[in-house]
Amino acid sequence: MRLGAHLRFLALGLLLAFAALPAAPASAQQVNPTANAVKEQQFLDALKGNPSAELQGRITIPDGKAATLERPAGREWRAFHQGTMVRIGAIAVIGMLLLLTVFYLVRGRIKIEAGPAGRTLTRFNAFERFMHWLTAACFIVLALSGLNVTFGKAVLLPLIGPQAFTNVSIVAKWSHNYLAWPFMLGIALMLVVWIKDNIPSALDLKWIAAGGGIVGNKHPEARRFNAGQKVIFWSVVLGGAALSVSGVYLLFPAFAGGVLNLQFWNVIHGVVGVIMIAVILAHIYIGSIGMEGAFDAMGSGEVDLNWAKEHHSLWVAEEMQKGHVPGGKLQPAE
Repeated sequence: MRLGAHLRFLALGLLLAFAALPAAPASAQQVNPTANAVKEQQFLDALKGNPSAELQGRITIPDGKAATLERPAGREWRAFHQGTMVRIGAIAVIGMLLLLTVFYLVRGRIKIEAGPAGRTLTRFNAFERFMHWLTAACFIVLALSGLNVTFGKAVLLPLIGPQAFTNVSIVAKWSHNYLAWPFMLGIALMLVVWIKDNIPSALDLKWIAAGGGIVGNKHPEARRFNAGQKVIFWSVVLGGAALSVSGVYLLFPAFAGGVLNLQFWNVIHGVVGVIMIAVILAHIYIGSIGMEGAFDAMGSGEVDLNWAKEHHSLWVAEEMQKGHVPGGKLQPAE
């Protein structure tokens, strides 16, 4: 009896196995990932007549966004990010470096014409220097880590290899994310503290017409901030605001309002970023090797009196009227 039962069970199993055989090839063919039945052109043909439309599939999961099979705007953004963005960055950054090099070779360093006076005048106090260097230090790291996104694979990867490039990129990513916040704080502080000295005026037009003492040897009158410094100020404030808003959306993409909006903010972030890098390169040049005595303003906070008279004569006169110069602020230079 037991043998008969075993035989019947074995026969039933064999029948079920044979019954399943015809269905197996058909099922495997349907899920074959290498099948050539569906061509990319078929997806593109489905979009004809409405190139901006999205091609949707069918899904069984709650996330409705997963049904998107083709989004033409994604192709446009990728082409911009990998092509146009690289060209914009190269023109802005490399172009500015070349321009500054040529300018230095032609103009040379701008000297203090009367020579050092041996006495200094307080230009920026400790808090002003703190907010400047806070913003500047954060921006340098943000700029380098941002440039790595655009140029890293083409420039850095071949030099240091895949593993080192991966490690550098991870550190750059986290640095970029966290240093964005003190950078925003620095921008806000500079706006509050310095906006009163950076309101455009008719005097700025005269400064520009005279070449600002940079083109030619004439030093036009200027108050605490001349027209060139005002351009830097508003570039940093407005550009920093654009970077801040777009950066927050990139850090928290759920608030961007969809993929298309996120792509828009990504483009804004990249373009404004490389333009600001170019502007700050010019600022660094003038504040260091480009002009004698300029670095002292943000270094020690004290500037040579003759330097101040040549570049900010009206500001020096205002300081004297306030009694700041004879009241002990004017001191022997170290």
